[in-house]
Order: sequence, then C-alpha cells, then structure tokens
Amino acid sequence: MQYIQQLEIGTKLSVRTMAEELEVSEGTAYKAIKEAEATGLVSTKERIGTVRIQRKNRESLDRLTFGEVLDIVQGELIGGAAGLVKTLHKFVIGAMELDAMVRYIDAGSLLIVGNRQGAHGCALEQGAGVLITGGFGTSEDMKRLADEKGLPIISSKHDTFTVASMINRAMFDRLIRQKIMLVEDIVTYSRPVETMRLGETKADYVSLASRVGGTRFPVLDDRGRVVGIMTAKDAEGAQDSQLVERLMTRSPITAAPNIPIASAAHTMAAEGIDLLPIVDKNRKLLAALSRSEVLEAMRYAGKQKESGETFDELIGAGFEKKESEQGGDWLYEGRITPQMSGTFGTISEGVLVTLMNQAARGLIRELGKRDYVIESMTTYFVRPVQLESEVVIMPSLLEMSRKSAKLEIELKDPGGLAAKALLTAQLIDPY
Repeated sequence: MQYIQQLEIGTKLSVRTMAEELEVSEGTAYKAIKEAEATGLVSTKERIGTVRIQRKNRESLDRLTFGEVLDIVQGELIGGAAGLVKTLHKFVIGAMELDAMVRYIDAGSLLIVGNRQGAHGCALEQGAGVLITGGFGTSEDMKRLADEKGLPIISSKHDTFTVASMINRAMFDRLIRQKIMLVEDIVTYSRPVETMRLGETKADYVSLASRVGGTRFPVLDDRGRVVGIMTAKDAEGAQDSQLVERLMTRSPITAAPNIPIASAAHTMAAEGIDLLPIVDKNRKLLAALSRSEVLEAMRYAGKQKESGETFDELIGAGFEKKESEQGGDWLYEGRITPQMSGTFGTISEGVLVTLMNQAARGLIRELGKRDYVIESMTTYFVRPVQLESEVVIMPSLLEMSRKSAKLEIELKDPGGLAAKALLTAQLIDPY
C-alpha cells in the first residue's frame, strides 16, 4: 500500500510488475491493488487497466472525472483513454460559432458539441475534453490528437439537452450526499483503539479497564477481525483466569464507515451501547465510535441548514411555521401544488404523510431539542385534498419521555379535517 501511495498520479499498475519490484507473490500484489481500489487510490477501467488516481475528498465530490461523465451519459470512449482519471471544472456547450466558443474553453473543461470536428480539435488544443452528442464520431486525426494530449473524446447517443440534464442531476446528487454527515467524517483512523485479543483473560480485561477508564472493548482474532465485545457485564462473576472468548458477547453490533451519523446514533440508542466498532467489509477493525462523538456530531448537524433539492425539502418548501392563535403548539400552513398530485388529480397520500412527518419533526425539535427516528405511524385519510388548496397541519404532543415521543397530527383544508396521524418516535439524544 505504501508503494502504491508513492506512485505519481496516472501511473499504470500491473500485478506482475508490482510483484517483481517488491519481491512478493502475485497474490499479495493483487490483494493490495484491490484494497487500494476500495480506498480510492487506484481505478480500474476497461481498455486502460489499473491506474493510480487522486483520492477524492468528500469536500470535492462536486468535481467529476471524465470517466464518471462517461458512465453518467452512457457514452463510448473513442480516444484519449489516459485522460479519464482527470477531473474537470466546468462544461461548455458548443452552440455558437467557433471563434466565440474559444473564449469559453480552457484546460480542464469539457466541450459538449455535435459532429463539428473543428470544435473537437480546438477543445483538445486548449486542454479540454470533448463530449460528442447525437451518437456521432470523429476523425482518426482527432483520435490521435486525443491520445497525444491525454484528453478523452466521448460519444453519447443522447442529444445535448439530455446530456446536460443527466450531468446536472448527477452533480446535484453529489452535493446532497456531500451534506450528509457520515461516520467516516468524524472518526479518526490514526487513533489507536483499545482492544482485547482471543487468548486473553478476565484479569487482562480488568487491567485494561482500570488503565484506560473504559468498560467496553472490541475483541479481535489473529487477523484483526472483530469477533466479539467484552463488557463489564460479561466479566461480572467470572474467574480471573477465564478466557475472553468464553465470556465475550459474540456477533457484536458493528457499523461501516459510509453510513450516516443518524443511523449510527439510532443503532447506539436502540441497543443501549456506548461504543460502536467501525469495520470494513471483511470485519477488520478500522476505528471505534463513542457515544460522545456521535452526540457532538448530531449537535453540529442539527444546527446546519437542511440540504436543498431533496424530495422532502421540495415538498415542504412552501410551508411556513406559525404559532397557534391559542398559543403553545405550532401550525404549518401552505398550499397544495400540482406537483404534489397523485393518480386521480388529488394530493398524493405519500406527500400527505411526508408533510405530517415534517410537522412532527419540527415540533419535537422545538420542544425537546432532539431529532427522532419513526417507530410507527398510523395514518387516516378522511377525504381527498384538492390541488391548490390552502392547508394547515397541526402537530400536538401526547407524551414525551427521555427515549420516546407520541404525537397526534391533524391536516385540515377549507372543508375541515382531511387527514390524521398517530406517530410514535424513538428520540435521539439532545443536540
């Protein structure tokens, strides 16, 4: 892995060459390349092979590579394969005269154009890639120039408008994912995790617990895989000489590094645990997440503005929170737009449920300074809600404890009660 990391970006790798240079078996070299691919150090593409690439940070997820564009537009690579690993910073649609187009093309951009070979050559000379729409190709001279420059020429069967829409949608999706806080964003992989090994005893557990001040430790086998969790409850009443593997809790709860923080918080709250081992797909220990780290992350996430362009955000965008005239509870007022319609021209039942859910979340955040995960929701649709109707959603709290809440939610239109729901939620610790 150290050998792969020190390679220059764009260097091609092969199992045989790597095995010979490092004097290791081809099996070891193959395993290292696969692990490097999983961690984003190399990429394997058809007709190119395995290439050392720049690992992408979550902060730069909005920067696409030419290879990713190739996949997004369902295109065919017709030249410049070595440039697929490069990132691009903007798109230029070639819907103008060539002289005017040149002002907008620069290195690292992508020209989206039809079968205009003059434009293809101009883009390549300026250091830009080319995306040809309509399923057209280009000349052999252009292909050779693309190979020389290390810049891709991609052909897509879709028209320019469709291609631009596909790329735009992919970039919006990346921006939304970027705002979702994941476990890997807060854990420190370089920080050592206090663990126990198979073959150790209760006496070793007591010594470790007194030294570090903890009571919950992952138990690893000789390959570094998490096979159990040792806790104070497991050690209670046991002899000091008893082996850990006879006392530990087997098949422990673990998490992958790419799950959202909210999911990890829900797991820890539901299972009543204060340490969550983070493992890879082979269950090898990568890090450990404490309850305090999760709470701090949830506190930070709770203060951030909601990510735009998600379906939930679009549905609730036109609703405003207002205080009830009677005081106390909050109301949510808004209009039912045509985009919310279902099969028969009335509001979709799924949209109604989403609106009532959002109102409940707002009330819990206001009163309890918490977020929640739904355990159950029973909804009654009294009658259809017409489009363009002005509606009011009224959540009211029936009961709230440290761990759960029960709410009643009513939705009214000008004709009166239209829908009602009873919601039970599991609360996530205060933010």
